[in-house]
Amino acid sequence: MTRLSAAFAQGRPALVIFVTVGDPSPAATPAILDALVEGGADVIELGMPFTDPMADGPAIQAANLRSLATGTTTAGILAIARDFRARHPHIPLVLMGYANPMLRRGPDWFAAAARDAGIDGVICVDVPPEEDDALGPALRAAGIDPIRLATPTTDAARLPAVLEGASGFIYYVSVAGITGKQQAAQASVAEAVGRLKAATDLPVAVGFGIRTPEQAAAIARVADGVVVGSAIVDLIARHGEDAPGPVRAYVADLAAAIRAAHKERP
Repeated sequence: MTRLSAAFAQGRPALVIFVTVGDPSPAATPAILDALVEGGADVIELGMPFTDPMADGPAIQAANLRSLATGTTTAGILAIARDFRARHPHIPLVLMGYANPMLRRGPDWFAAAARDAGIDGVICVDVPPEEDDALGPALRAAGIDPIRLATPTTDAARLPAVLEGASGFIYYVSVAGITGKQQAAQASVAEAVGRLKAATDLPVAVGFGIRTPEQAAAIARVADGVVVGSAIVDLIARHGEDAPGPVRAYVADLAAAIRAAHKERP
């Protein structure tokens, strides 16, 4: 069993937390990651800052710019991941970002470097399934899960392409828009998760627009995982170097809400 599969096999929905590495600074990121674990995060997505994060809303766009301004690099991100893996051998790490930083030295270099840093999965937002050969084979050869995105516009004709070659989990983007701006109706999320689970044995985690414990609980009643990103990024923006405490408390509230909601599931 891999770290990712174990995270989704605990008998309750997994809490997946996204942060932008290097925000507010590379030196501050390790303490924030430790706070996520202490608060109860089951999976951590490490956002790789990029100058044109087209899927992200204002909060994560701003975090990308702050991170890049501090000099965050791919090598620095992998070093932070490597150090995290030494402290937390069982918590899965997923790199999430865009093709340019991942592919500029070639897919084989990136996959090998990610493997050596203890990365478990990769979400590349702007490489569609139809272009899997750009990165997917290198990731699989390195033992890293290529995690695919499904959206409200992923119809029955395209879904097989999304699922083919995917592993780790399916990330369902619950709104047809950018991160952090709106929340999908619960009924539509439940319907979409049911459709995905009928087509794959992979866990389905739902993200985009989940900001409160109440919203996380609602998603936990229907999905295998709950992804929270912009709300955490906002906390880091407000508190800067002092973010670990507020982040830990907020993640603990999310984790408690998910556990309570799971007990209510039939």
